[in-house]
Amino acid sequence: MDRTDAAFHEGDMAMLIDRKGRRYLVRLSQAGALHTHVGVLPHQDIIGRDQGSWLRTTMGQTFLALKPTLGEYAQHMPRATQVIYPKDLGNILIMADIFPGCRVVEAGLGSGALTMALLQAAGSRGWVTSYEVRTEQVPRALSNLEAYLGELETLQVRGENIYEGIHEQDVDRVVLDVPEPWSVVEHAAEALKPGGILLCFVPTVLQVHRLTLALEEDRRYQLVETVETLLRGWHVTQQSMRPNHRMVAHSGFITTARRCDPRPGVTRAVTEPEYSNEETDDGKSDDRQPGHRQAEGAG
Repeated sequence: MDRTDAAFHEGDMAMLIDRKGRRYLVRLSQAGALHTHVGVLPHQDIIGRDQGSWLRTTMGQTFLALKPTLGEYAQHMPRATQVIYPKDLGNILIMADIFPGCRVVEAGLGSGALTMALLQAAGSRGWVTSYEVRTEQVPRALSNLEAYLGELETLQVRGENIYEGIHEQDVDRVVLDVPEPWSVVEHAAEALKPGGILLCFVPTVLQVHRLTLALEEDRRYQLVETVETLLRGWHVTQQSMRPNHRMVAHSGFITTARRCDPRPGVTRAVTEPEYSNEETDDGKSDDRQPGHRQAEGAG
């Protein structure tokens, strides 16, 4: 799907939205049609039109046609496993600092939502290697990826268990969505280049605790941090504003760590930033200045 072209073409993904906001994700074909309780919308009526167009079904009901964003596609694409929410995908890309040309190792592939985001951010100059031990899920994930991104020239899929090791060396990032990421801590340290980032997404506090202990025990990791993101929408009308009754609350924790040389005398990793009471140029204390906790054992 070429998202630089405003027009719809055969083979493109289209997101069709009815007057009640219900969304239908379809892949366009000359012989295809969307069948709903408010009428039929032939794909031929969509192909050749620009996205943002309003279309009518055979019963006169209107639909808005748009090309789906990555977040919209990830939420509505066919899947056999729970996908990572768009709010977490965005934070993962920023916190892992996925840049054009980035070399990424990830696990697991799942339905492909995280892989899709990594491939798009790394671009044509980067690459992503995905470890997925559940090989029966790979064909569906690849189908989801190809439907949105087209040819997958920068993706390699390994049907192997990442707990047993990482083949790639000198990689920029290791991104994990697996149940036991602490089993990969040592392998990731050996695969990452100096300054590289390990990012792990897990749903429970017990997993975060065990992972953090493993990262702190391995003296090659520093700047160990964990965050949780919550997303609340707002309902806005001419007469009032209020928070939506439903929100995307807890979905998982994101833990990051940087691959560094072991620091002499340090028995635990430097962790999340705190706020210092250092004086500013005008001699006044500024509690907003970020500082860092001094690692235990440091001189």
